[in-house]
Amino acid sequence: MKLLSLILLVLAPGAALAAEGYETPHGLFAPSLGNTDFVVLIGFLLFVAILFYFNVPAMLGGMLDKRAEGIKSDLDEARALREEAQTLLASYERKQREVADQAERIVAQAKADAEAAAVQARADLERSIERRLAAAEDQIASAEDKAVRSVRNRAVEVAIAAAAEMLAKKMGASEANTLIDSAIGEVERRLH
Repeated sequence: MKLLSLILLVLAPGAALAAEGYETPHGLFAPSLGNTDFVVLIGFLLFVAILFYFNVPAMLGGMLDKRAEGIKSDLDEARALREEAQTLLASYERKQREVADQAERIVAQAKADAEAAAVQARADLERSIERRLAAAEDQIASAEDKAVRSVRNRAVEVAIAAAAEMLAKKMGASEANTLIDSAIGEVERRLH
């Protein structure tokens, strides 16, 4: 309504001036349909009036507000996702530190176990060597005893054989029989 009255105010003075016989002025404020500047002004004003009549600025404002709300919600969602990602990152970094600490503890425990196993293996080896040395020494002592007995037995046999040979040369049959009888008596006395 206001727009229509504004248009009438612009057109009315031009018509009054044209009726009086003045020469038609040229320019923007010369209301004549032959004036292209005036026709463009009227077209623009009608276009703006139609836009306001159909409430286009309010629709554009609503669309822009809706778009702003969508952008704001996207930003809020992105902010929430960023916070969630930071929380996950902190959680994974904490888990990584825990796993690294656990790995260090496992490596340290494995080293300690390996050192203990090495010490135990050395001790077992030393005990085994000592047992083998003792067994070897026992075998050597047994072999020495056996050799000494063998040498003694052989010496006794040789001595007996030599003594028997000497006695046989010096002694007669009656003395030999007496010696045999006394030896048999001696053996019986010792065995019983």
